[in-house]
Amino acid sequence: MRPPEDMPPPSSGPPGGPQGPQRPQGPGGPQRVPRRPRGLTRFRLIIGIVVAAGLVLLFSIRGLAGFWTDYLWFDSLGYASVWWKVLWAKIGLGLLFTAIFFVLLWVNLFIAERLAARATPTGPAEDIAARWHQISRRRRALIRIGVSLVLAFMVGTGVSGQWESWLFFINATDFGLTDPQFGRDIGFYVFRLPFFNFLVGWAFAAVLVTFIFTTIWHYLNGAIRVQAPAGSRVQPQVKAHLSLLLGLLALIKAVGYYFDQFELTLSTRGFVDGATYTDVNAQLPVLRLLMVISLFSFLLLVVNIWRRGFTYPVIAVALWVVIAGLAGAAYPAIVQRFQVEPSESTREAPYIERNIEMTRIALGLDNVSPREFNYEPGLTAEDIENNFDTVRNVRLLDPAVMQDTFQQTQGIKSFYDFRDIDVDRYEIDGQVTQIVLAARELRPTELPTDTWETEHVAYTHGYGVAAAPANGVDANGRPAYALGDIPNVITPGAEALELDEPGLYVGEDLQGYAIVGAQRAEVDFQDDDDRTETTRYDGADGVGIGGFFRRLAFAVRFAEPNLLVSGEIQGSSRILYNRDIQERVSLLAPFLSYDNDPYPVVIDGKVKWVLDAYTTTTQFPYAQRTNSRAATLGSDLRDPHNYVRNSVKAVVDAHDGTVTFYVVDRSDPIVQSYIKQFPALFATEDPPAELQEHFRYPEDLFRVQTDAWGRYRLNDPSEFYDAAGAWAVAQDPGDSIGQTTVETVRDETTGQVIATVEARISPQYLLFRLPGDDDASFVIFRPFVPFSEDDSRKNLEGFMVVHNDPDRYGQIEVFEIRSDQPIDGPALFNSNIQTEEEISERLTLLNQNGSVVRPGNLLLIPVENSLLYVRPLFIAATGPTAVPELQLVIAGIGSNVVISETFEGALEKAIGASIDIGNGTVRRTDEAPAAPDDPEDEPAAAAPEDEADEPDTAPDTDDVGDLLERAARAFERADAALREGDLAAYQTAVDEAERLIARAARILQQAATG
Repeated sequence: MRPPEDMPPPSSGPPGGPQGPQRPQGPGGPQRVPRRPRGLTRFRLIIGIVVAAGLVLLFSIRGLAGFWTDYLWFDSLGYASVWWKVLWAKIGLGLLFTAIFFVLLWVNLFIAERLAARATPTGPAEDIAARWHQISRRRRALIRIGVSLVLAFMVGTGVSGQWESWLFFINATDFGLTDPQFGRDIGFYVFRLPFFNFLVGWAFAAVLVTFIFTTIWHYLNGAIRVQAPAGSRVQPQVKAHLSLLLGLLALIKAVGYYFDQFELTLSTRGFVDGATYTDVNAQLPVLRLLMVISLFSFLLLVVNIWRRGFTYPVIAVALWVVIAGLAGAAYPAIVQRFQVEPSESTREAPYIERNIEMTRIALGLDNVSPREFNYEPGLTAEDIENNFDTVRNVRLLDPAVMQDTFQQTQGIKSFYDFRDIDVDRYEIDGQVTQIVLAARELRPTELPTDTWETEHVAYTHGYGVAAAPANGVDANGRPAYALGDIPNVITPGAEALELDEPGLYVGEDLQGYAIVGAQRAEVDFQDDDDRTETTRYDGADGVGIGGFFRRLAFAVRFAEPNLLVSGEIQGSSRILYNRDIQERVSLLAPFLSYDNDPYPVVIDGKVKWVLDAYTTTTQFPYAQRTNSRAATLGSDLRDPHNYVRNSVKAVVDAHDGTVTFYVVDRSDPIVQSYIKQFPALFATEDPPAELQEHFRYPEDLFRVQTDAWGRYRLNDPSEFYDAAGAWAVAQDPGDSIGQTTVETVRDETTGQVIATVEARISPQYLLFRLPGDDDASFVIFRPFVPFSEDDSRKNLEGFMVVHNDPDRYGQIEVFEIRSDQPIDGPALFNSNIQTEEEISERLTLLNQNGSVVRPGNLLLIPVENSLLYVRPLFIAATGPTAVPELQLVIAGIGSNVVISETFEGALEKAIGASIDIGNGTVRRTDEAPAAPDDPEDEPAAAAPEDEADEPDTAPDTDDVGDLLERAARAFERADAALREGDLAAYQTAVDEAERLIARAARILQQAATG
């Protein structure tokens, strides 16, 4: 054992002695450890704070700039009140629910603190609570406020997104129609139920969060002790407090079950949408039972206040879980499987009847006028003469094909663009004529230079419109433009298309911004001779940008410093933005749904864009949700809905950008609510009469209605269930001869391909006289075939039309074809074209030597009680600059399918009559021209019109064999010309051959009747 003097002294400090660890020893003694200078650390901290603050400030400034410039834009259009109404609705909801939650949580946390244990909790498991006591001893009120504020902000601010539901709730209107299950007005489901459901869900979540944090607060304050003996871990006052919160949750759940019963009318689990047999006879009783269980649980939790332990709350929760699990899920499944499925058609019959009635009302199909079409397979010259308005307006120019032709012949410059070809009707030469037209819009990506001044100051707008009669072509097969060129040139008789303001500052997909009123003038247009004309904008659109702060705000919004420093901007300058039609309209009225196809209208010398707006909802009881694939891509009608009305037409002036929302269906309860919400947004007057003359029934709405009508034309529930008499929209013959178009069906969630099906024919705007009518009507048209799962049935069953003329606008008629023999639908007719030898040979010949045939849309036109099929054929050279030209027309009447260079020629072949569409005359080929009253007035050598136009080498013989031989040689010359790509020579030779054959036919007919 060591002596005491040899023992080391006792340690009285940390390792290394009382001064702590010893510094490293060096040769010369202890070494100093270099310390980081405090100034450097502080400097880096300051830099980090400055950078973080700068980033926050940058994003805040950009947000504020966007906020302010949005208001300026609304104000410039006269709709500042709409902007404020939406803003205050969002702010008001957010503040209200934030305040409610703050008060709810603060009061409960305050109560928890008042019920806190007087002694500080001890023990390892209570360590957290003990430390909390030390930290919060003097700051509890501040911490309570801070926690309540943070959570209230998180829970309450998201409520601002419910502004639409809130405005609906306080501006509800009645539909005047009750649901067949509960007898409540439809307005309750559309306007009130969504907000009630939101309130219940939000209240449950708010109380649940409050319960959780209150429990935590009780623990931190020592009122709940984990290590205390059983029975004393929770103080009686705390148990009462938490029991009340749990009881409140049960009460809210009972209210939720009450509103859930109304949601059954929107169920989608049955054979049809709505409350079906299982919903009414199983799910509804279960919901009412759960409502009672929730109320009983509430009572148990209240009674538990005066009892020891948590037996009653456990019983209440267990009872609710069992009933909700077994009765809520298992019982309805058992009823569906063992009661409904074995006899579904019988069980579901009354609910199918409800679904049929309500779906028709919701989709505007309750006033469809059914008509019979007693089909006759032939047409006579008299039929054509009696329907000359129909024949004169057959739409030969296919908008899809004409887009390339318009671009090549009327684009003039590369920075002008025709984005879409539309169909309308105007008065030309004193007659209502169907036309195709398109706006010549600016293409900013193809400007001569890419400088900021060029893109935003010099080239600011498109120019004018190009329009042509839908069946009018020139000698080359190109559109015979009634309005075209730069500057605009209008043909005599087409004054209705005359433009006084050709500058188009708002258009389709027109992005970016433009500066008007700058130091330099704008380029008004450049013509084909490179002549440039300038202009200065005199419209009403735009926001003043002359002041420094406005220039700064817009420079931040568009991230463009030139807006701040450019010398081109002066005090009177304005900035035009949000120039895309759909973007402009949807920013002003984001609560409406919009069509995918705005169309231009020329009235009073101005171009107006018309965009159809819809009111939709998914809350219409018993109505079937629409097929999302029925509408076109990009349309808002692809979103889920089971009610739709085209109640609003948004009209945008292409020159000055003003937007007017015309209400065209004031009977719609949803638009009535919107008028209450935003009285300054909607025009109080009706649209001008001249504008109504160009309104079109929207294509997307018609697509949805025709898709639904195929099934909902059936009234009887058993027939509806069997679908034996159901229709389907006819298959699309596509853009090729002999084939149909195929489309893939994808899962909307995953995007995976589910199936491949034949596409459906697109609706067509046509001008013709319907059977039984006195005058021609401008209608939208779509045919039907029998429904079949595999698309094998393609015979024509009927067609639907909707009138567009002002006096009959929106009237829906369905013609059901009555015939003893099957009638080819569009797909069958298209495939049968290939079986015609003459047509097949000519198509094969034309699809060679650098040219390609592009079939136009297949038209199906009712004429008297017969049907006329027409398909134009366009020929274009291969390559990016191809100009499709109308060269051939196929016509079919009954089983007779013919082809000719013109529509007149094809119709003549089909009916055996001479037709002059220009003069409006029809003459059977066996009729001689009417003799003049005075023989002296007869020309000395009157020749038929076709002979008068004969070339110098015209035959002067009546030998049929010689005529046919010369015709064969003409066809050979045509083939040679086509191989060389000389379309003009090809057409001349074909015309000569046709004339020779027609002469030979007349000689043979005269010999037979002689």
